[in-house]
Amino acid sequence: MTATYVDGAARQRVPARGGPLRGHRARRWAIVLFTAPFFVLFAAVVIAPLGYALWLSLFKEQSSGLGFGGAQSVFNGLENYLNTVADQAFRDGFLVLAGYSALYIPLMLGGALVLALLLDSGAALLRRFFQLALFMPHVVPGVIAGLIWLYLYLPGISPIVAALRDGGIHWDFLGDRVVSSVVNVAVWEWTGYNMIIYFAALQAIPREVLEAATMDGARGIDVALRIKVPMIRGAVITTLIFTIIGSLQLFNEPVVMDGVSDGIISTWTPNMYAYFEAFGKNNYGQAAAASIMLAALASVLSYFVTKWGNKK
Repeated sequence: MTATYVDGAARQRVPARGGPLRGHRARRWAIVLFTAPFFVLFAAVVIAPLGYALWLSLFKEQSSGLGFGGAQSVFNGLENYLNTVADQAFRDGFLVLAGYSALYIPLMLGGALVLALLLDSGAALLRRFFQLALFMPHVVPGVIAGLIWLYLYLPGISPIVAALRDGGIHWDFLGDRVVSSVVNVAVWEWTGYNMIIYFAALQAIPREVLEAATMDGARGIDVALRIKVPMIRGAVITTLIFTIIGSLQLFNEPVVMDGVSDGIISTWTPNMYAYFEAFGKNNYGQAAAASIMLAALASVLSYFVTKWGNKK
C-alpha cells in the first residue's frame, strides 16, 4: 500500500507504514488456517495411534500376587520386540507376503497399465463403459469381496470348482493354492482403481507429442512403450508405493478365508499375527511391537522406492 504526495510538478510515491509486513503476516496466517485441519487430522489418526502403540510395545501384562489380584502392566523395554522377532509365525508371515507381492504387484500394476493404454488408444470402443465396469470391483468393500470369492472357492457350492473338477482339474483354492486365491481377489479389487490413475495421467500427455511421434513414423506399440509409459512414470511410482504399503497391510481377504482354511492362514501375514496376539492371546504389548515393526518396514520400503523413482 502506498501514499502519494504532490509537490509542484514532482510526484513522489512513499510506501505506507506497515504495508508489506502486514501483507506478509496475512499470507502466513492464511497458510496456517488452510493447512491446520490436515495437520490436526494427521496427528489424531496417525501420530497419536503410533505413539500409543509404541508406548504399549514397551509393557507386558503380568499377574499380580497369587493370581487373585488381576493383572498389571510391567515395563519390559525391548523384550516384546525380541520375542516377536524370535517367533517363527511372525517371520513366516513375511515369507508369505514376499510370495504374495511377487505375484500380486506385477499382475495388478501391469494389468492396470495395459488396460489404461488400451483405453487411451484411438481404437478403444465404449471407453466410458469399460472405465466404469473395470472400476466397479473397487467399490466393493474388501470383506464383501472376500465373501463373494469365498463362495466361488468353496467345494460343493462353487460353480468354478465344479467346472474344473468336471474337466479333470483338482485345484485346492483354500489349501495349498491359497496364496494365488488371495492374489486373485486383490487383483480383482485394485486393477480398475490403478487403471483410472494411469488413464488420467495418460490424458494429461500433450497430444502434440503423440502426433509428432506418429508423424516421425512411430507405430502404436512404440508410442505406448517409448513415449506414454515414460511420461507417466511419476504415476507408476506413486501407485507402486501405495501397493507395497497395501501389501504389507494385507488383512481383510485372508481373514475372511481363515474360517474355512483349517487354520492354515490364522497367522498368515504380520497384520494377522498382530491381530491374533492382541485378541486371541490378549498379548497387547507384543501385538503393538509387531505393528511398530511393520510400520517401520513400510516406511523404509517407501523411502527406497521413492528414491529409486526420483533417480529414474
